[in-house]
Amino acid sequence: MTAMPGSIAFDEYGRPFIILRDQEKQKRLTGNDAIKSHILSAKAIAKTIRTSLGPKGLDKLMVSQDGDVMVSNDGATIMKQMDVDNEIAKLMVQLSQSQDDEIGDGTTGVVVLAGALLEQADMLLDKGIHPIRIADGFELAAQCALKHLDTISDKFPVDPNNLEPLIKTAMTTLSSKIVNKIGRQFAEIAVNAVLSVADLEKRDVNFELIKVEGKVGGRIEDTMLVKGVVIDKDFSHPQMPKELKDVKIAILTCPFEPPKPKTKHKLDVASVEDYRALRKYEADKFDQMVTQVKDAGATLVICQWGFDDEANHLLLKRELPAVRWVGGPEIELIAIATGGCIVPRFEQLSPEKLGKAGLVRELSFGTTKDKMLVIEECANSRAVTIFIRGSNQMIIEEAKRSMHDALCVVRNLICDDKIVYGGGAPEIACSIATAFEADKISGLEQYAFRSFSDALESIPLALAENSGLSPMAEVTRIKAKQIKDGNSNLGVDCMGKGTNDMKEQHVIETVKSKKQQIMLATQLVKMILKIDDVRTPNELSL
Repeated sequence: MTAMPGSIAFDEYGRPFIILRDQEKQKRLTGNDAIKSHILSAKAIAKTIRTSLGPKGLDKLMVSQDGDVMVSNDGATIMKQMDVDNEIAKLMVQLSQSQDDEIGDGTTGVVVLAGALLEQADMLLDKGIHPIRIADGFELAAQCALKHLDTISDKFPVDPNNLEPLIKTAMTTLSSKIVNKIGRQFAEIAVNAVLSVADLEKRDVNFELIKVEGKVGGRIEDTMLVKGVVIDKDFSHPQMPKELKDVKIAILTCPFEPPKPKTKHKLDVASVEDYRALRKYEADKFDQMVTQVKDAGATLVICQWGFDDEANHLLLKRELPAVRWVGGPEIELIAIATGGCIVPRFEQLSPEKLGKAGLVRELSFGTTKDKMLVIEECANSRAVTIFIRGSNQMIIEEAKRSMHDALCVVRNLICDDKIVYGGGAPEIACSIATAFEADKISGLEQYAFRSFSDALESIPLALAENSGLSPMAEVTRIKAKQIKDGNSNLGVDCMGKGTNDMKEQHVIETVKSKKQQIMLATQLVKMILKIDDVRTPNELSL
């Protein structure tokens, strides 16, 4: 038996086994060539998304395999919709998603920064520096940048009696979105929604209590905040009242129907009397269920399951309004908002398990007279719903993503009140700090420090380029001014307001978001620099 060297080994009994299948036929890159290939893939992704950065960033139009069209400016959404096969490109997509899950903002910036770091790493590899030394240098430079962020940060006191600073911060996030024309309205809604559910003492925000609903029809300006719950349902019978006040709500997960045996069964109806007896049994059961609900004091029934026309007619006759087919998450939100209990059996229903709401009304809108239910003035008013309107589904989906980013920014400020001023100002300040620190290092890591410093400038460069300015001239001018004046608030004047001081323009970003961007981008670059080969699992066959 012949074997290619290195492809077959022998165990202690002399039996051959394959380590790497068809190794002699494999043609692959290894070492620095593989790393350079990975860098090329990541740079292609970063270059694609770079033009979406900033308030003047361009949108991307994506067409799915089914022909569905989506227009978005949100980095995480664009990355998620990309159909990528390359493994490194998939890591870039996950990078953007991690930033979105953790912070909710800065999803484009983190990809641009990672691409710039890899571009710098490519140049360092050409100089003959080992990938591990580059990765270690980037790690040290990132720590230096994070420390400098703390020194240039400001405190941002959250005052429920003065919402203007929070609103302006949310508007910074919305400035690059499709809803920027009504950014003020969306920012006010986001701030009021977060403060409604926030625990300012514990500095915690429960996003589960904020529901974002969208409905096609009307203008995007018709978007509103409901201090309660909006459900995409209507009353089960058209003759039921459209508005109820001082409502006691029975929240049921049991259906209005006669009980069924749990085992297989057969029912023979042999005569008219048998059929009448069956009908009477069903009617009695329906009547018993409605009586149990009425006796508990309920004036509205919200049921997770459906019920037939007979039960519906009986509910109308007994003057008990009902809503059917309400989903599980909505049921839970209604229970939280109204302070009620979810009841699985009619027998367990009691007055103390009922939810309470001041007003339940049916909204009707659009030429098709679409209907939705609004539950307001709830016992636990902390649950809120943001009801977004728009001319088509694409606009609504993008407005939802924009609102999510604004909500996340306000949440981050409540959890951590440290801020920096945007427009690329913190990146330029950190770039100056890391370049200054590089002069103190005697080892090879000084090259990585300077490269990290250059990579940080990619954010303000992209902002200037997307704003129609001369990128190099603008960033060089701002950098020189920051060094001369010692003012770390100077950034790119994207909106053409005549001043580079981002504090005057009130362009605010959270320190938490900036730190997360730098940490995630550095960690991904370190990981890519350490991958010198790619193999699929079936190529490692024992």
